[in-house]
Amino acid sequence: MADYVALLKDQGEAVEDEEPKVKRRSSRIASLDVFRGLSVFLMMLVDYAGPVLPSIGHSPWNGLHLADFVMPFFLFIAGFALALAYKNVTDRVLATHKAVLRAVKLFFLGIFLQGGYLHGTASLTFGVDIERIRWFGILQRISIGCIVAALCEIWFPCKIQREGRLFKGSYLHWCLAFALLTIYTGLLYGLYVPDWQFRLQRSTPSVLSSNDSDIIYRVKCAVRGDLGPACNSAGVIDRYVLGVDHLYRNPVYRKLKECNSSKSGQISDPSPSWCYAPFDPEGILSSLTAAVACIIGLHYGHVLVQLEDHRSRLLHWISLSIFLLSLGFLLTFLGIPLNKPLYTISYLLVTSASAGITFCVLYLLVSFEH
Repeated sequence: MADYVALLKDQGEAVEDEEPKVKRRSSRIASLDVFRGLSVFLMMLVDYAGPVLPSIGHSPWNGLHLADFVMPFFLFIAGFALALAYKNVTDRVLATHKAVLRAVKLFFLGIFLQGGYLHGTASLTFGVDIERIRWFGILQRISIGCIVAALCEIWFPCKIQREGRLFKGSYLHWCLAFALLTIYTGLLYGLYVPDWQFRLQRSTPSVLSSNDSDIIYRVKCAVRGDLGPACNSAGVIDRYVLGVDHLYRNPVYRKLKECNSSKSGQISDPSPSWCYAPFDPEGILSSLTAAVACIIGLHYGHVLVQLEDHRSRLLHWISLSIFLLSLGFLLTFLGIPLNKPLYTISYLLVTSASAGITFCVLYLLVSFEH
């Protein structure tokens, strides 16, 4: 995750060239910079201390640990920064061209840095294994969320005639967010997941075998609406669209008790076949709700741009955060688990609300008196 920190840090400055050459004063928000720094600290903490302290590392499947807040925090920050960066766009076509180009660069940078499967590093066969490269990842998810929020802000900017009409001024953003969540929910619960199989090479560390041939595992599903690691619709979409060989091969669910794994995720036999399967926590379906996280951050940025009074800003942010948090916990109570790999709606709402509350505290401490 450290690879995209610098890119997010310059999100606001990178877009300023969309505006004409007019005299501009610095528009950096100190509390947003502090929030970004705090998120970087959390990222480093969980990356280095997570393997030693599992309680702060990523939750194996359902539930929330400290590490599970890092990605939503960065998505929130990226959306917030876009509201500042695109507040005075005059040439929408040029701004769109630059936003798309920036997103494409970030996507391919993610493939280069996080695609993995460099082989032959000690021989003349050094190169990238295209047959197994990972197409989706953290940077790719950031790029998808940013381009969705950027296009919203460029083509449907938030304009209000008077205070208190922020939601009305950005209603098209919320319509898009609702549409993305509807598509996500329909696919998550309605898509049929058939039985499936995958091939695992003998060299995989989690498989002990003296046989030179690959091992074929079969997973029995034939269900709809399953939110477990073996038979969820997010996995079947990625397997059909991206290919099972292009998914993340060390999913965190290997640390579940069912997989009889060690703290490092090393699987021991006998374990269910799905424990050995690849799964991408930054896959296609979960990127829909991740994009909504950027739209939520974008709205928080609108509040800063459109409202001038500190108290009005804080009241709006806190009210929205409490609403999102309450709705998220209500959905959890109704049976939608907090799940980062699937980026469930309850997880989206609770983590976005947590980001909003954290920013409110930092704004009160850092920016309120200025």
